[in-house]
Amino acid sequence: MRILFLGDVMGRAGRGAVAEHLPRLRKEWRLDFVVVNGENASNGMGLSGDHAKGLLEAGADCLTLGDHAFDQKDMLQFIEGESRIIRPVNFAKGAPGRGHRMFTDARGRKVLVVQVLGQVFMKRAYDDPFSAVEPILKAHPLGGQAQAIIVDMHCEATSEKMAMGHYCDGRASLIVGTHTHVPTGDAMLLPSGSGYLTDAGMSGDYNSVIGMDKAEPMRRFITGMVKSRFTPANGEATLSGVFIETDDRTGLPKEIIPVRQGGKLQASGPQMG
Repeated sequence: MRILFLGDVMGRAGRGAVAEHLPRLRKEWRLDFVVVNGENASNGMGLSGDHAKGLLEAGADCLTLGDHAFDQKDMLQFIEGESRIIRPVNFAKGAPGRGHRMFTDARGRKVLVVQVLGQVFMKRAYDDPFSAVEPILKAHPLGGQAQAIIVDMHCEATSEKMAMGHYCDGRASLIVGTHTHVPTGDAMLLPSGSGYLTDAGMSGDYNSVIGMDKAEPMRRFITGMVKSRFTPANGEATLSGVFIETDDRTGLPKEIIPVRQGGKLQASGPQMG
């Protein structure tokens, strides 16, 4: 199964990059399933229902969220009627929507998507992410009930993401970090065969400060004073993420390849024969 995961979509530039590149990549790379983290797609803060529709129409099979899951208030209702959107499983007790879901690709194969929030350096005290994912993975053995399992670990600390990778190794097809908007260079197959990447990076304008127009973040760093709100940078965006191709029998990836398409970053992705 050919799976593409795209990192945090950032504002209008990120949405534009998804709309521009994803339909082409689905065809060229013969993708079977696409997950897009969309939690910053609406002006850098959350995801609105209208923008969620746009990402799904562009070719996403599933959208994940994050700590900004409900910054756009209409998502509180929208997520209840749109099962292709996943919020973090440990966001809050009683939060609308679901933290995991089993999907079916065009050939009838089952894909489980799970999202979980980390605890280290996060602004809120979320429940333990490891105990949150354990019963889900235990109930859905890889290569059995699910032909592929994707875990989106949304958090600040690279150490916590790495720990989750090793915790899920052999039990998930891909463990990928989101949230920091900076792509890491450590895409690898872990000892028990799972694909891992500390952070997928953002799908947004990299001529910025983690996706925001440079002026206000730089002013705050230099002067320590706030003058205006952060606004997303709207230059040409890079689509960032990771590609895996899995074995249907084991659910484990044969390879893992970082993805960069368009914008400022050096292009990368699978080479299809």
